[in-house]
Amino acid sequence: MAGHSKWKNIQHRKGRQDALRGKLFAKLAKEIYVAARQGDPDPANNTRLRLAISKAKDNNMPNDNIERAIKKASGNQQHENYDEITYEGYGPEGIAIMVEALTNNRNRTAADVRHIFSKRGGNLGESGCVSWMFERKGILVLDKSQVELDEEELMLLALESGADDIETTEKHYEITTAPEHFEEVKKKLSEEGLRFQSSEITFLPTNKVMISGEKIKDVLQLIEALEDHDDVQNVYANFDVDEEELKQYT
Repeated sequence: MAGHSKWKNIQHRKGRQDALRGKLFAKLAKEIYVAARQGDPDPANNTRLRLAISKAKDNNMPNDNIERAIKKASGNQQHENYDEITYEGYGPEGIAIMVEALTNNRNRTAADVRHIFSKRGGNLGESGCVSWMFERKGILVLDKSQVELDEEELMLLALESGADDIETTEKHYEITTAPEHFEEVKKKLSEEGLRFQSSEITFLPTNKVMISGEKIKDVLQLIEALEDHDDVQNVYANFDVDEEELKQYT
């Protein structure tokens, strides 16, 4: 895709974000719970928890939900144990797909994910079959209409703050960072008055497969089915699509 913001638009097409908000909050709460259980329940001392909380806030998750997940993780009640699993496979047209899951039943989740792939024109592969096509990056997305700096000024500020690169799309600026520099860059830019539409550490494809026509619909249906599964936290794919053609399916 041309940029990360396009990927987000695909994920949120036709109000899906609103329709799935309850499910999204449950997944965000699970990530916060696991992060707090595996490390310090104080976000100041737990990078993973800070990132999980930041992502939850970006998605307008209420503070009460966030605090409840942390309290559950640090309380005395019986705890749930989740395994972190990454599935890798291929979709229509050979696009590469990575699926991150948190599950309390590995066999159930593996069977479900395999079924989703096979039912929608894809196939689940072996570990490592597509992960080499992605790299872990921090991504900070700005709404261009909310940024007073011009593109050159913003680029200079971002690079001086430790960012790797900045990409301009029709409506957004997308700043990428190394994962280890993500929080520092975000902090410095926030201190300059910038407010981010989204901010997260994610996987970005190093090469992309262009799809068109009915294959767009096939790919979107597979991605949405994976995202709808309760155990799936994140889905990453390496397809690209023409913006105008995409509108026919969104």
